Amino acid sequence: MRSQLLNHTTAERYRRSVTEGVERVAARLATTRRPFTGVTVDALDALIERIDLDRPLHDTTAVLDELEDVYLRDAVSFHHPRYLAHLNCPVVIPAVLGEAVLSALNSSLDTWDQSAGGTLIERRLVDWTAGRIGFGPAADGVFTSGGTQSNLQALLLAREESKAASLADLRIFTSELSHFSVRKAAKLLGLGPDAVVSLPVDRHRRLRTVALARALERYTSAGLTPMAVVATAGTTDFGSIDPLPETAELCARYGTWLHVDAAYGCGLLVSPTRRSLLTGIERADSVTVDYHKSFFQPVSSSALLVRDAATLRHATYHAEYLNPRRAAAERIPNQVDKSLQTTRRFDALKLWMTLRTMGADGVGALFDEVCDLAAEGYRLLTADPRFDVAAEPVLSTLVFRYVPAAVTDPAAVDRANLYARKALFASGEAVVAGTKVAGRHYLKFTLLNPETTPSDLTAVLDLLAGHAERYLGGSLDRAC
Repeated sequence: MRSQLLNHTTAERYRRSVTEGVERVAARLATTRRPFTGVTVDALDALIERIDLDRPLHDTTAVLDELEDVYLRDAVSFHHPRYLAHLNCPVVIPAVLGEAVLSALNSSLDTWDQSAGGTLIERRLVDWTAGRIGFGPAADGVFTSGGTQSNLQALLLAREESKAASLADLRIFTSELSHFSVRKAAKLLGLGPDAVVSLPVDRHRRLRTVALARALERYTSAGLTPMAVVATAGTTDFGSIDPLPETAELCARYGTWLHVDAAYGCGLLVSPTRRSLLTGIERADSVTVDYHKSFFQPVSSSALLVRDAATLRHATYHAEYLNPRRAAAERIPNQVDKSLQTTRRFDALKLWMTLRTMGADGVGALFDEVCDLAAEGYRLLTADPRFDVAAEPVLSTLVFRYVPAAVTDPAAVDRANLYARKALFASGEAVVAGTKVAGRHYLKFTLLNPETTPSDLTAVLDLLAGHAERYLGGSLDRAC
């Protein structure tokens, strides 16, 4: 089995195997006509369950043939222009090339002696991102697995900086539309069930700063500690951006850590036309960015940035076998000193390859295209009497629902929208997301593909309306 180890004696086998895999993927990309095949869970599960993992095929061609049946054929195609569901972007070729390089070399970004140049590339990209945010020379950060980990680490730093006598007294303030990872982080950090204070949003789906001011005053007066405010720059459902300057002002007044979750909205950092939407982010104590959302990077590629590098000490632990204290004194750049993870992939290489090939403006122009498309989609929806649209987009998300011409029981309209989404997914013609607004079921377009056109949106709206109309007017089983 040594013939399968990647080394100087197997370089040619590596080249042949990877080339064959790339050719399979390229063939699928070239021939994909819809974002999903419509395969069911039961059908695919039956195929996978029949495979005996204790009986290897001993041949990568045979393994790839098998993979066609259990994965490649039915994988959801994020690159297809009618994939409109979640925050999954099509990826750029330089980043995929970077993925191939980093996987083969397998550098680990925890210590300098496992990574060398990889460590310095990650640090340079952290500095570059911090500069785009508007942080000063004291800033720092680290790449993470995604927004959930970035938010967790940010709130860990906030907890430690608060120096509260009791965890039970700590409170985190955030809007009702913030990411669920804020509550998850609070639980993981040992905070109480009432630690996260959910605040209302305005008609633009932004945190109401008047409500935040009142909450900060009320909880402080009650002897509790405002540990952090989490503002969102690009909510998952609406792409809305909380009022960052006003929020920063309140945090400064109360001595509260400000974390900005810009996992989605970070694409604005390189936008040639919309960067001003992030005005105020430079006053944050920490910022989450997900390059694998709006920088068109493969998963995973994310980072946490902090305004003051000294705060990262709260994630620092030393081990003699890995990063002894003397290493810091010797100025050896071990990234594990800043990270919640130990072994960590060189995900920064993908962004490096992208910026060195396309440039920041090139990436930002792609993000601008999908924001422009959302604006056009909003005009289509508001002009279409079949649909009710929940909010005008700020970024690239549209939330809407089918509404029949005749007066219908609202519960039946909910079920019709649920059915339309499921039927569309089963058909494989398009993939859309869903959410709830004021307790009612809505549909959602998350637009991250510059190849998607207004004609695609119109076609998908027609498909959705057709499924909903058949549900309401036909004799189908209405148990959704």
